[in-house]
Amino acid sequence: MLDCIILGSGPAGLTAAIYCGRAKKSSVVLAGATLGGQTGEIAKLENYPGWMGSGMELIQFIKKQAESFGAKIEYTAAKDIKFHDDGTYTVICENGKTFDSKTVILATGATARRLEIAGAREFFGRGVSYCATCDGFFYTGRDVLVIGGGNGALNDALYLADVAKTVTIVYRKAEFFRAEAVLVERIKERENIKCIFNTELKSISQKSDSDKLIATTTDNKEIETDGIFVAIGHEANTDYLSETIKRDDMGRIAQESLPDGMFVAGDVKSGIKMQIATAVGTGCSAAMDAIAYLNSKE
Repeated sequence: MLDCIILGSGPAGLTAAIYCGRAKKSSVVLAGATLGGQTGEIAKLENYPGWMGSGMELIQFIKKQAESFGAKIEYTAAKDIKFHDDGTYTVICENGKTFDSKTVILATGATARRLEIAGAREFFGRGVSYCATCDGFFYTGRDVLVIGGGNGALNDALYLADVAKTVTIVYRKAEFFRAEAVLVERIKERENIKCIFNTELKSISQKSDSDKLIATTTDNKEIETDGIFVAIGHEANTDYLSETIKRDDMGRIAQESLPDGMFVAGDVKSGIKMQIATAVGTGCSAAMDAIAYLNSKE
């Protein structure tokens, strides 16, 4: 019987493993098929304090630190979680293994909703990005598109407007119905931001004589751009959980909706900004809460 099972190997999960290990609580990290989650995909990470390198290099560094305190890493994901009458948990993994534990920390993160159009996958990482704060710096003084019309998209556009030459927001509705009024006003005030409403992207291709991309809209207009930032929302990776656990419209979870002995951290936690720094903070908090819970049962 383990003290804690940690689901997810991003910054939140690995931070939780460090804290559990330092408290002498036995744990296993179910990392999924690959280590690091979204952080592991960042080629050049510049907005995490004290670190200059790739996202995967940071993840490997935190992993090594967690293992130094006794954390075990299993490269599989949770398929189901059973809650027993005695307050303990059994996690059933996709590879058939099972683990029993007194507590569980959910840190399985979230996945950006992908564009399902021609060229979106081909140009991912080569002009198409799902993270403005990660990749915006590379488009300093250049022209970019932002796809979406919610708070996330408008925040991305405002962030990019400080570095890019021009920002064009492409949104499928007639106005920004979902975004906060203050953000809409800020968009209107920026001279280098323009908006195209009532259309969506139909395809993405590359201009034949340059590195620029051509974004073709559903009304058959072509927009020449250096980069395309997609902000059409995220979905938390929580499909393995029972439907009895309440989620918000992004699939994220509030701590108060969980049973005793279960804790949540990182991008799967409702109400937080999706950044590495916040993931680390919530991983720390979830682990400390789990440790306090375990100590209360001794």
